[in-house]
Amino acid sequence: MDADTLRQFVKFSQEGDLSSLQQQLTTGGPEAVQTARCKHYGRSGDTLLHYASRHGHRDVVEFLIRTVGMDVEVYNNDYKRPLHEAASMSHRACVSFLLQEGAKVDSLKKADWTPLMMACTRRDLAVIQELLQHRADPALRNKDGWNCFHVACREGDPLVVQHLLLVAPDVWRTESKTRRTPLHTAAMHGCEEVMSILVERCGYSPDSRDSCGVTPFMDAVRNGHVSVARLLLEKHQASPTAADVLGSRPVHQVAVTGQEGALRFLVQELHVDINQRATNIQLTALHYAAKEGHTSMMKTLLELGADLHARDNKGRTALHMASIGQHPEAVRTLLQLGLPDCQDASGTTARQLAVRPRVVQAFESPTDTS
Repeated sequence: MDADTLRQFVKFSQEGDLSSLQQQLTTGGPEAVQTARCKHYGRSGDTLLHYASRHGHRDVVEFLIRTVGMDVEVYNNDYKRPLHEAASMSHRACVSFLLQEGAKVDSLKKADWTPLMMACTRRDLAVIQELLQHRADPALRNKDGWNCFHVACREGDPLVVQHLLLVAPDVWRTESKTRRTPLHTAAMHGCEEVMSILVERCGYSPDSRDSCGVTPFMDAVRNGHVSVARLLLEKHQASPTAADVLGSRPVHQVAVTGQEGALRFLVQELHVDINQRATNIQLTALHYAAKEGHTSMMKTLLELGADLHARDNKGRTALHMASIGQHPEAVRTLLQLGLPDCQDASGTTARQLAVRPRVVQAFESPTDTS
């Protein structure tokens, strides 16, 4: 078949133009039908059935399966079946028809994602219910160890989360391969309604830790979700000062991510010590903010009482960290605030750590605002 005809096949399938597709196949005869049945397109390896399913054209899907004779389990280069496509885009009519035609409800695409997991990336309970009614297994896990409940908690639809708990009461008892729970996931994404459900109905232990030692409370504050962090404190007895495996605590983590509102919450409401040290190399929050180049966060830290002259266990000040991170504005700000360029324990000055020309210039012209 010529390239123009093939493009027409794809166009009609994507747009749901069934009559034009039928006419094109009739005109092209058996060769055209054979091509439509077997052809995979582009780098993705999609078929016409993938296109029609992705765009929700149920009549085209039916025509391709029942008249053209396409395999309901045909897969592309990522091993995605038409059912994955329909489920991921919340096309219930296509999902229902594909299942009726014998599509495997728990087929796996690349990375071991099932259609149910794909459906949970959308806030469409009807499609999820359709898959579950056809005995989709909510406990199946993908290559990262996530099941559909992790995905639903990330998306944050309380109705979906409640329904999954209803049909599979133990589905929350899962961890990813990095030991992250759905509670971590919901906290990280600020899904407050879902967090309330998880805290009330699921048996997560306070301050459950992933493989890096991160707790849900840490996930909440370092992403700026103060209301979620407050919920974990009030209803889940979370610790605002727990340390991860590297010894950093929430006050350090918000400095890294530049979450000034979360910093004020920790210091002003929870009275967390702004100068507490990370247990590994005794870094303060000011060190972390300087290394990341967060000049506004540095000023907020100092406003709240951070020690400008604090040193870590290698004798480094925040100025050393700003220079290590190659952040000229942070260097200039610290110099303007009165932090001198002194030596660390090895005799190295912050100026000697500067590599980029703009960082070197910041030391030479600390008052330059250009």
